[in-house]
Amino acid sequence: MRRRLVPAALLLPLALLLTACGGNSAASTGGDTDGKGSLTINVGDQKGGSEAILRAAGELKNLDYKIKWSTFTSGPPLLEAINAGAVDIGGVGNTPPVFAAGANSKISVVAAWHGTSKGDAILVPKSSKLSKPQDLKGKSVAVAQGSSAHYQLVASLEAAGLSLRDVKVKYLQPADALAAFTSGSVDAWAVWDPYTSQILKAEQGRVLTTGEGVTNGLTFQVAAPGALKDAKKSAAVKDYLERLRRAYRWVYDHEEEWAKVWAKDTGLPEDVALASVKRTYATRIAVAVDKPLVASEQRIADAFTALKLIPRKVDFADFTDTRFNGDLPPSTTTPRPSEGS
Repeated sequence: MRRRLVPAALLLPLALLLTACGGNSAASTGGDTDGKGSLTINVGDQKGGSEAILRAAGELKNLDYKIKWSTFTSGPPLLEAINAGAVDIGGVGNTPPVFAAGANSKISVVAAWHGTSKGDAILVPKSSKLSKPQDLKGKSVAVAQGSSAHYQLVASLEAAGLSLRDVKVKYLQPADALAAFTSGSVDAWAVWDPYTSQILKAEQGRVLTTGEGVTNGLTFQVAAPGALKDAKKSAAVKDYLERLRRAYRWVYDHEEEWAKVWAKDTGLPEDVALASVKRTYATRIAVAVDKPLVASEQRIADAFTALKLIPRKVDFADFTDTRFNGDLPPSTTTPRPSEGS
């Protein structure tokens, strides 16, 4: 197969897709409003996120409350907005809530999805001589600080008998990390889908290791405790979560349809979007916020506390709310199989 060289500049639109995982980035408020009625819930989202999947699945019809969307480029600023009371609920990955908890932010994890971690990868250039995680010793690795990839790097190194101190960590947001990776300025890049699929489809790199078996594959909806104390807003949040769960089930049977919508919404090439859907997004199943989930997130918190990247001991259970669990399966339930390569 002829190698397709994709200039980094053409990949930069993916900087919009930090997928609730990335580090400090700006927010853009004042988005669309759906529904009708006197009650409004403010939902934090990311490009190609909850709003896109709900709209594609037809789940934004017949709302008897309003949803006002605000778009954020990553999880940490979204959680900052929740802490400030500017957003009632929003979606993030498995690591930003840990850092928010470390800052004693006013957040509550209210819903969870369990997926595979195959899209969470440490990538190396195709020409790299690195063949296993142990080879990263002394090498430079780009990663977004406070992101899910940050913990995946920590856990992957630990599994290989190494630590962050054994590598030269370059804290870079995805746009800068992408440029560094494609120019050869770093030896490896710890990142998530759709960046993983983008690099693989463009044949600009290969997977050294993935997060399978070392990270928990969880993503969350996080709410403002103040909003949950309001009975009407709490009821709207419950309905919103039910719609979001149905939308994810819709994806299982409409992967190609969703990939086309997602590609159009984000500017992703359709083949990259479909690869990301199959490898990562269509594997996610709704699960309960339960004790195993708390224990898994506690391990992440403890790891970052030990690294002195979180300033204090975190009791993650204090930042969860189980009222919306219903009859959902436990968080340890096996995700749907990934079709990604």
